[in-house]
Formats: sequence, structure tokens, C-alpha cells
Amino acid sequence: MTDEASILSEAIARLALEKTAENVISLDVRKITSLTDFFIICSADTDIQVKAISDNIRKNTEHKPWRIEGYEQLNWVLLDYIDVVVHIFKTKEREYYNLESLWADAPLTEYNDEPENISSNKNI
Repeated sequence: MTDEASILSEAIARLALEKTAENVISLDVRKITSLTDFFIICSADTDIQVKAISDNIRKNTEHKPWRIEGYEQLNWVLLDYIDVVVHIFKTKEREYYNLESLWADAPLTEYNDEPENISSNKNI
């Protein structure tokens, strides 16, 4: 069964890939926390790329983020859509904070830019 949060998380992952986001993953945290349903985590090497990913997601989803954090510094931008929380990191910050390890028990989906493999790597 596909719900609205699942659809939004996949759409956001695809929008991130459109702006060449790297290591795009989705963590399904519904059974772990009540904070949100999904975390989308991705990274980029430059401020310009982090901004482009963030702007593409914000402009091309029908939902408006409830909260935006870090847009001024562009090291770690957080877009909070309530049921989906998006983390767009500069590569070094992502390595430092390593959010994936904090939520290691969550089912993870990796996204890549090959259309036939957009969500091929599901670990449950």
C-alpha cells in the first residue's frame, strides 16, 4: 500500500537527483519514531549545488515545507514537510554527522540516476 508520505518521499528523491544530488537515500522511520515517516538524505560538494537541490525540491512539490533550516549557510539544509524531512548536506558535513548510523534500524532505499534503478536497492 502506497501512502501520501511514501509518494512525497520518492518525488523528493527524484527532484534531488535532477540536480545531481549524491548518495540519495530514504529512511522509513515510521516504526522507530513519531517525529516523521521518512528521512530523505542527500549530499552535494558545493554551496551552489546544495542550493539548487533545495530550490528544485521546494519549487516542484505541491506541498510547502512547514519549516526550513540552514538555507542561509548551505552546509546542511533541512526541509520539513512534517511526514517527510529532507536533509541536504554538503559532503563533509554529511560524513561528520552521519545521520544514517543514528537510524540504522530503519529500512533504507537508495536512489540513483539510472531510470530503471531509481529505487532498486531496498533493504528491509
